[in-house]
Amino acid sequence: MSLLPYSLARAFLFNMDPEEAHELTLNKLESLQHSPLMRLASQPRVSDPVTLAGLQFPNRVGLAAGLDKNARCIDAWSALGFGFVEVGTVTPKGQPGNPKPRMFRLPEANALINRLGFNNEGLDAFLANVQRSKVRQKPKAGDMLLGLNIGKNAATPIENATDDYLICLAGVYPHADYVTVNISSPNTKNLRALQSDEALDQLLAALTRKRAELAEQYGQHKPMFLKIAPDLDEQQIAVIADTLVRHGMDGVIATNTTLSRSAVQGLAHADEAGGLSGAPVLEASNAVIRQLRARLGKDYPIIGVGGVMSGADAISKIEAGADVVQLYTGIIYHGPGLVTDVAQALKAQRR
Repeated sequence: MSLLPYSLARAFLFNMDPEEAHELTLNKLESLQHSPLMRLASQPRVSDPVTLAGLQFPNRVGLAAGLDKNARCIDAWSALGFGFVEVGTVTPKGQPGNPKPRMFRLPEANALINRLGFNNEGLDAFLANVQRSKVRQKPKAGDMLLGLNIGKNAATPIENATDDYLICLAGVYPHADYVTVNISSPNTKNLRALQSDEALDQLLAALTRKRAELAEQYGQHKPMFLKIAPDLDEQQIAVIADTLVRHGMDGVIATNTTLSRSAVQGLAHADEAGGLSGAPVLEASNAVIRQLRARLGKDYPIIGVGGVMSGADAISKIEAGADVVQLYTGIIYHGPGLVTDVAQALKAQRR
């Protein structure tokens, strides 16, 4: 059961600056997650298992990266019923991100714009938080899976980006169920250039070589996923799909936030720089998923994210070709009950 109806909490939080509300929420979850009070906010995990990339997902609803950049609230997310949770993006060194204000609500569109810029405390602090998590210390059958999302520091020249990704991969590998390579945030200068043909080829070649070394070192193969943008044309999507297969990547996450403002023109904050998330991204994300599924075939793992605000939205992602879905902005607008609603809708759809 919930401590209080989310409509009341939302009214309070939406009277605050969006980033301040975000930090307050994380602080409360972090402080409560190991206390008896967390039981009052917890939700049963809907059982709807699916095997993907060699992993058994307890259900098909995950938390997208970006909400918990420093992996502070892993046990709280587990208590809210997610089948899998992705934390990060983490970079080798801590960095403050872009200047504030850098997060904006567009409530008329059920949307957000952010230009946070991979603000995080760095790899060492991130891994310490992961290792403190009780669900990682004492894993049980049916526990949620944990994805660790990696990126590059803003100060690292784009030509040296691979070095940052390799450092992060080596650090997170023993602690992750899967690793996500984020090359699609619009808020780190030149980052999306890594989605181009030659740059992506070089990056994935280096990462898959390093992954082979780590798999031998730890005696376990950990899946790697690539997270891509919605702002790609058909030719770019085809190149990315072919490159994923060529380098033995285990799956793709589609998609990150969009630079397009066509769906929010005229709204307050619509002209702010950054990535747009929430309801306006649903169709653009689904279009990318459909193209990926057509190119990659029926068995290649696809995680769908972008604009899931309801069970029906999640079903549209599955129908487009996704195997599982992730939430972020929907949680902000509709609260943790959305996790259960979406999980139940997807379970019912599969019957």
